[in-house]
Amino acid sequence: MTWNSWRQAFLTAGAVVVGFDPSTRTWVTDAAQSEGMVDLPELKGKVVTDPASRGQAADDFGHLVHRTPRAVLEPGAASDIIHMMAYCRTHGVQVAARGQGHATFGQGQVAGGLIIDMTPLNAVKVSGDTAVVEAGALWSSVAQATLAHGLTPPVFTDYLELSVGGTLSVGGVGGQTHHYGSQADNVVELDVVTGDASLRKCSAGTHPDLFHAALAGRGQCGIITQATVRLLPAPAMVRHYLLSYSSVAALTADQRLVVNDGRFAYVEGELGLLTGSDGWSYQLEAVAFFDGTTPPDDARLLDGLGDKSGDRQIKDVSYFEFLNRLAPGVAGLKSSGEWYRPHPWWNMFLPASRTEAFVEAAIKDLTETEVGASGVVLLYPFPRARLGLPLLRVPDEEMVFLFTLLRTASPGAESPQDMVEANRSLYLRAQAVGGYQYPVGSIPTTHEEWRTHYGLAWDAFEKARKRYDPNGILTPGQGVFPPGP
Repeated sequence: MTWNSWRQAFLTAGAVVVGFDPSTRTWVTDAAQSEGMVDLPELKGKVVTDPASRGQAADDFGHLVHRTPRAVLEPGAASDIIHMMAYCRTHGVQVAARGQGHATFGQGQVAGGLIIDMTPLNAVKVSGDTAVVEAGALWSSVAQATLAHGLTPPVFTDYLELSVGGTLSVGGVGGQTHHYGSQADNVVELDVVTGDASLRKCSAGTHPDLFHAALAGRGQCGIITQATVRLLPAPAMVRHYLLSYSSVAALTADQRLVVNDGRFAYVEGELGLLTGSDGWSYQLEAVAFFDGTTPPDDARLLDGLGDKSGDRQIKDVSYFEFLNRLAPGVAGLKSSGEWYRPHPWWNMFLPASRTEAFVEAAIKDLTETEVGASGVVLLYPFPRARLGLPLLRVPDEEMVFLFTLLRTASPGAESPQDMVEANRSLYLRAQAVGGYQYPVGSIPTTHEEWRTHYGLAWDAFEKARKRYDPNGILTPGQGVFPPGP
């Protein structure tokens, strides 16, 4: 049934169509009603049920799915999450954690349930070569706190205003991943409130089943409340290189080269629609770290590359200025209103052997109406060996690429629903060549497809789910497991 058909059916029934339910792959109405929670446990924070708080929790960055919770917990401490988890387990109420709400397809929403607003839990403490970070802290705050000690986490996402718990729950990848793995690969220890209302410390040596089910586990077994992350000495300065190419193949050839020899500290590719034409630009963004006095050797770093040498852009910036480089662009998107439009994003890992052909076919007929005025296409290359988490599923080749199509439903662009349907079609094409979802996008996916996605990791994942969330109340918006125990 098409979107219009669903919409007409619901309007005829007197309901309001609000979005797409990925777990059932149907367009739905907001049927959740506010029912006051009674006999609540004593808390250091509070549970709120006002329309504004519930309305905010019913939305996310994608603005595609809307599920209204019964209430929102604003915890004063991790103990509040334990108490409310016990309450919800007793009363059969579903639960999901929310950091910055940067999901794009309702992954952190729950109709008629409890949303845990993690933002009050945001402390950062640096100790030796690690940082103990509460899950609601932003990576920008982590960077500032660690840089005060001359240290830094090894890997950052491009956008810093994301919560630690949110990115660790999906993996967290960026331009440094080719050296250090995902953000979750750099976690030493976690505090997790599980669905059976217990607080457990876990690591590779203590409760390893929970540790590996929580990292990139999408909140299916527990809610991360605190993480201990590795730190490295921070560079003072960054030399930033922006290199241009004539084709996808030329770009990815150099990405493979520089990732394999490790010459750059950060590597990312970006494709952009050229204004007023049907063509594309292809750029490699790379950086080298230095101490501020001895500059990098440009000749060595650029040796053997196949870019358009006359178009090279090179500049030096501070390390934090580089990390926070998206901030001015985000401010511009907010002022223009683009930031607040629907974002039907598409993100998948592709085997390197199929990447060029797949990307070329995917972008061949794309127009601004299908991408949006502020849409972005990115390509990140990673050695498979750097990604060690069982639940961060990637193709089984030595090199993989994360291909992201970050659509925005700008004025004059296709409808968000058409973009979501296009995402589904592209997902099936990527799956056919051995691709795996990076599960932060807007791709309708069935429970059985998720089971196939996790492959050999499924049995351990399902076992951990039954052990740590025996009532099946956690994070239903991810659509991984069917509702219930």
